[in-house]
Amino acid sequence: MKLLQYALTRPVITNALKVALVVGLCLNAINQGSQLWHGVGIDWPRVGLNFLVPYLVASYSAARMFMKSGPD
Repeated sequence: MKLLQYALTRPVITNALKVALVVGLCLNAINQGSQLWHGVGIDWPRVGLNFLVPYLVASYSAARMFMKSGPD
């Protein structure tokens, strides 16, 4: 439960969103670059996962770090 409390703090959310944006864009370019380039249909669930997974990993990592060292 404490992990979730840390994961929902403003610094963790802000950092995780930045990471998810950068990594998600890179993953979408790699995974769906040819579809985007050729104008073929986009796999929207995959687009969402390409942003969601980096967000979850970054927020989990930051929350674990805060749990061990404290947010100060």
